Amino acid sequence: MDHQPYSHSRWLLSLGAVAAVSLITNVNAGTPTASAKATATPPEAISWKDHTIAPVTNPIFFEDAVIRSEIRPIFAYHNIDDQFLGGGNAQLYAMQIRYAITDRLAFIATQDGYLNVNNKALANPGGWMDLALGFKYALIDDEASAFILTPGLTFHVPTGERDVFQGRGGGEFNPFVSFQKGFGDFHLSGNVGVRIPVNQNEQSTVAHYSLMADYYTCRYFIPFVSFNAFSVLGDAENIGLNTEGYDVMNFGASNANGRTQGALGVGFRSRLLDNLDVGLAYEKAVIKPYGLFDDRITFDICIRF
Repeated sequence: MDHQPYSHSRWLLSLGAVAAVSLITNVNAGTPTASAKATATPPEAISWKDHTIAPVTNPIFFEDAVIRSEIRPIFAYHNIDDQFLGGGNAQLYAMQIRYAITDRLAFIATQDGYLNVNNKALANPGGWMDLALGFKYALIDDEASAFILTPGLTFHVPTGERDVFQGRGGGEFNPFVSFQKGFGDFHLSGNVGVRIPVNQNEQSTVAHYSLMADYYTCRYFIPFVSFNAFSVLGDAENIGLNTEGYDVMNFGASNANGRTQGALGVGFRSRLLDNLDVGLAYEKAVIKPYGLFDDRITFDICIRF
């Protein structure tokens, strides 16, 4: 009995020593040595793709190589060349949706909306456009080399109205390949593809190719220049024209085989929020005969999620 106080004190001292050792160990573990600091993993760097932009011009066929989830409302005011059926203008109101299923695979809905054409020779038509749906996959995504290569495929479902040269030809396939390469804050983007109608007597087979150069000066001003061209690989028998309809229409022209048309564009994007870009572009036809295209102003909003 006389030894109980001593035993209790010894137990308390032992417990205190263990607590002190534990505290010292935890403090030392939380304070890395110079060697540990030197080998610590640095925070993740910003990806080069964070400073890239989606194309504004030729929005239906100039598909972004980067995989993103976004909703993109589009408005375009298009002047028709005076030499094409007396000239006039057209307005496009459209919506695009892209959804990144994985970091490499995305579902894309690239065409939907309403087209209004003011042209007396065509009887001033207006109507809904075909739906275009498909997928794209980033086959090469090389972060170290700032390069991405993305093939894809869309199908234009003939749901639109024939008055605006939609709903024709049994639909249209569009296999394509897009790329983007970064050189610091300077980027080159490109796309090449072929519009292949199911019924090649009613719609033309048309190759399309695009190139854009942009420079990230700051988030609020990202200027770019672009060039978009279309070459008829096989004409149809639908209408007696010697040019095709660029990106929005496929006339099925009967005298356009081998014809190439193109437009040069300039503009900028502004990143107002981390998930919201606005874009503005002006395009001018530069390859004669200009056909349907004199010039165009395009405005869009990219809402990312």
